[in-house]
Amino acid sequence: MNVFKELKEYYWPERKLLVASIISLMCATALGLVYPNMLRILIDDVIEPGQYHLVPTISLIVVGVIILKGTLQFVHGFFGGRLGNRVAYRLRNASYHKLQYLSNQYYDTAKTGDLMSRLTADLEAIRNFVGFGFAQILNMFLMVIFGAAMMLTIHWQLTLLTFVTIPFLAFTAIKFERKIHPAFQEMRLAMSHLTTAVQENITGVRTVKSFAREPHEVGKFAVRSEEYKANQIRAAKIWGNYFPVMELLASLCIVVLLIVGGTFVINGSLSLGSLVAFFSLIWYIVAPMWQLGFHINNYTQSKASGERVLELFNQYVHVKNPEHPIVLDDSKVKGHVRFENVTFNYADKGPALREFSLDAPPGKVIGLLGGTGSGKSTVSQLLMRTYNIKSGKIILDGYDIKQIDLSSLRSQIATVFQETFLFSASIRDNIAYGVKEVSMEDIIHACKLAKAHDFIIELPLGYDTVVGERGMGLSGGQKQRIAIARALITNPRVLFLDDATSAVDMETEHEIQAGFKEVMAGRTTFIVAHRISSLKHADEIIVLDHGTVLQRGTHEQLIAMPGHYLDTYNIQYADRPAAPGQPSKDTGKERRVAH
Repeated sequence: MNVFKELKEYYWPERKLLVASIISLMCATALGLVYPNMLRILIDDVIEPGQYHLVPTISLIVVGVIILKGTLQFVHGFFGGRLGNRVAYRLRNASYHKLQYLSNQYYDTAKTGDLMSRLTADLEAIRNFVGFGFAQILNMFLMVIFGAAMMLTIHWQLTLLTFVTIPFLAFTAIKFERKIHPAFQEMRLAMSHLTTAVQENITGVRTVKSFAREPHEVGKFAVRSEEYKANQIRAAKIWGNYFPVMELLASLCIVVLLIVGGTFVINGSLSLGSLVAFFSLIWYIVAPMWQLGFHINNYTQSKASGERVLELFNQYVHVKNPEHPIVLDDSKVKGHVRFENVTFNYADKGPALREFSLDAPPGKVIGLLGGTGSGKSTVSQLLMRTYNIKSGKIILDGYDIKQIDLSSLRSQIATVFQETFLFSASIRDNIAYGVKEVSMEDIIHACKLAKAHDFIIELPLGYDTVVGERGMGLSGGQKQRIAIARALITNPRVLFLDDATSAVDMETEHEIQAGFKEVMAGRTTFIVAHRISSLKHADEIIVLDHGTVLQRGTHEQLIAMPGHYLDTYNIQYADRPAAPGQPSKDTGKERRVAH
């Protein structure tokens, strides 16, 4: 029960519901003992003496017991259901809260389907056990105890002989639990793999269709489905091996009762009514014993699910607030950013940045140029502190960002990512996502700066148009412009544009950049781009390669010296004549070939 001890904080506040559920079930169970006694009285005191006038009285007593027992079972179900739902509600919220605050380091390896499985199937298994399973297991023991106590009062010798197989039944049940629990753990893991396969296929369905890889995906899913089926069959085999043994041991109790009890009746040491009561009571005990496998099944499933939920709860949060965080005053933040000899590497990979330094005073525009994997986007991730740096410092307005409250820090930074994500909501809600209260005038102004207003008003419902999942229904350029408007409306002191215009045409890019001039005034701006046209106006351009700074300077300075920046310029402007004083394109090509 260690798993449920660790989960105690989620169900213990509802202990009143748990106690009410258990007490009502105990009372209903105790009332079940009335039926065997009524049978004994009916045979020994009514039928044999011929006191038939007592039959209506006994019948009314039984009807009353049935009504009371049914009411108690309803109370048990009501409180048990409420308990399970409240516990699942707490666990679901706690799981989602944990997911929100886990750092990017966790999500680099996490699988969406596996997380979805934990928040749905695993929580449902825990809900069923906490709400009903635990009370049912407790009730099973109570039925055995109550039934055995009554049998002992009737004939203790017959009771002991009848219970001769019970220890073997308990031993078999315990052994069964040890075998079935690992099988259910594997089954839960296989289910998460299956869910992940479905999620990835649905997310990438356009890619699948574009390469005509439907048969491949069907085969890949079949492998996952086969894995899940094999785990189910393995669990079914364990069940099939142990359940007949448990049923046989339970049935032997009946055999012993009929043989020995019948002999006692013949000898006159036991009345016929007592034997019938005994027969009823033994079923009162054997029935829960037969259900022992089901209860163990329920328990082991919930235990495996609880372990997976606890695994999520126990995930280490790599990026967290300091003990006494600094909360920035929005009115006083200037946006002065400094990187001081920052070195960082992702898990199990080489350094993404090596001894990286820069100084970006308020209003300065920093351009970052480099190939894939050069470390450009890493700069924005570190500035927002989604990862912890290995060495060095990142300073914002004189404060080490490790000492700043995370929400306060990130509220001053707006990032437009290269891969645009939009929620399944209206365009208005997507743009206003980063602010609590915003006027329609502010939304329109941000959209005009991002050159998104014109195409939005042409949509059927304008700003109230609901975009599809992940922004489906809009072109890449349209989604990117909405993302830019979403960043601008937060009025950040630091703006990070991570290849924010890669999906728009050159003319639209030029118009957006013209709008950026107004936005960039007084803000620290970082621009990651592959087009030199996006970086020409930057106050400083930093050329990166595998996390190392190759060159830095203004556009004019970099284009006047040999290096990676000039090579890139010559490639992108190959159809234009070289500017006076600059090497010709052919010279640049010859140098690259020689290199």
